[in-house]
Amino acid sequence: MMPFAGGLDSLPNGTLLLSVAAALLYLPVQGRAPSLRRSVVKTTATALLAVLAFIEGGPFLLVAALALSAAGDFFLARDGETAFLAGLASFLAAHLAYVPLFLSVGGGMEILTWQLWRLGLVLLAAIGAALLMRRLLAAVAPQMRVPVAVYAAAILAMLLAAATVPSPVILIGAILFVLSDSLLAIGRFLTPPDSPRQRPIGAAVWVLYYLAQAAIALGFLL
Repeated sequence: MMPFAGGLDSLPNGTLLLSVAAALLYLPVQGRAPSLRRSVVKTTATALLAVLAFIEGGPFLLVAALALSAAGDFFLARDGETAFLAGLASFLAAHLAYVPLFLSVGGGMEILTWQLWRLGLVLLAAIGAALLMRRLLAAVAPQMRVPVAVYAAAILAMLLAAATVPSPVILIGAILFVLSDSLLAIGRFLTPPDSPRQRPIGAAVWVLYYLAQAAIALGFLL
């Protein structure tokens, strides 16, 4: 049974299936050297989620966040610090789009007081982020400390906003996003480039990230 009306040949279902196919196609090549083909496959997976959100009449901020994420995917699939900073900026903008989007459909901060498990998740994430940031700031180059700290604050704000959304699917997506970004930071800054752990870390980052974006998108569209 397909999530959208019309069966396999409908535009929404076809777009979603192509997105999933691109995500699966990227998984076995994510550990290879950067190339244009590899970048396009990676970008296509999230870009098609943005297309799906658009054709299904999803909120503008959802379409914008997914499109910005697709741009970030392209940059992060390239090599070099300039591309990494461009990817960081793209995802920072995506998180800043997700924050008002989540708040617009959320139940307000009051929901955190009568569903304490939501507040617990945010506090747990904040503690984990603080511990990770302590190691990251000691490991990254001085010029990277401010961008990394700003990005960490943005993703925590995104998670806090998601915690106010009644839909558990959207909150799960936000949690997966935080986990994916945390692993990405560990792989890039705390793990040697030639470590055998780089490939499984990269695979986990991609799986968690794609599931996060898909969960958020479908949480709004279904």
